[in-house]
Amino acid sequence: MSRILAIANQKGGVGKTTTAVNLAAGLAELGQRVLLADLDPQGNATMGAGIEKRTALPTVYQILLNQVTLRDARMRSEPGHFDVIPANRELAGAEIELVNLEQRDLRLKVALAQVDDDYDFILMDCPPTLNLLTVNAFAAAQAVLIPMQCEYYALEGLTDLIATIKKVKQRLNPGIRIEGLLRVMFDPRSTLAQQVSDQIKAHFGDKVYDTVIPRNVRLAEAPSHGMPVLAYDRLCKGARAYMELAEETLRRSRNEIDANQAREKTDGEA
Repeated sequence: MSRILAIANQKGGVGKTTTAVNLAAGLAELGQRVLLADLDPQGNATMGAGIEKRTALPTVYQILLNQVTLRDARMRSEPGHFDVIPANRELAGAEIELVNLEQRDLRLKVALAQVDDDYDFILMDCPPTLNLLTVNAFAAAQAVLIPMQCEYYALEGLTDLIATIKKVKQRLNPGIRIEGLLRVMFDPRSTLAQQVSDQIKAHFGDKVYDTVIPRNVRLAEAPSHGMPVLAYDRLCKGARAYMELAEETLRRSRNEIDANQAREKTDGEA
């Protein structure tokens, strides 16, 4: 059974796609079978994984409209060593077309169930809006990873995102939870960044990842070459940070499995 994580934040430019692509590559480096679903019409995760979005067909758009199966749409990221469900601009029209369809909120969940045994991790790169595509991701996900910059505006936007997750939990997906908050584009020289980081840790505790992603030029350069930073420059600070994140993600996943098994054993004995 795969671990399904939505990578989301309604604020743009906070490193969602960078995190999705490089976490996928990091997990693959650790021997995990990984699928990355690009749910953003901009298709940046598709391009960052080394797939040309203009010619990538079929895409997640056809999957949501039940025109193809997920197995028919997945492609291979050769530089990242993981599978990708690509996206391009036609996905922007999906929300309008889904409005009048049955189970419009659950279509991605149904599609992912077909390949549940094929992967250890399924990551979803969500668009920077709380729309029907994001709701589909939350309905399918077991948990949400939230990349955020350590600035005050980011804290304000976090409130709206958490409210949306709670609504999805009540109406569509009782099992969804916040996996963790990931501090990205972090500059340790900034007093403001340190202050906001301390506030995040004080409020969210162990929900905050130990790993911190620094500002790094090589991270910004890698997408223009169509590859994860691990393939572009595996020795740079950004690559090392995302490998640490992959290790922490894998560790958290295994700890949760152990905790669930312990609870099941206790319930069985009771």
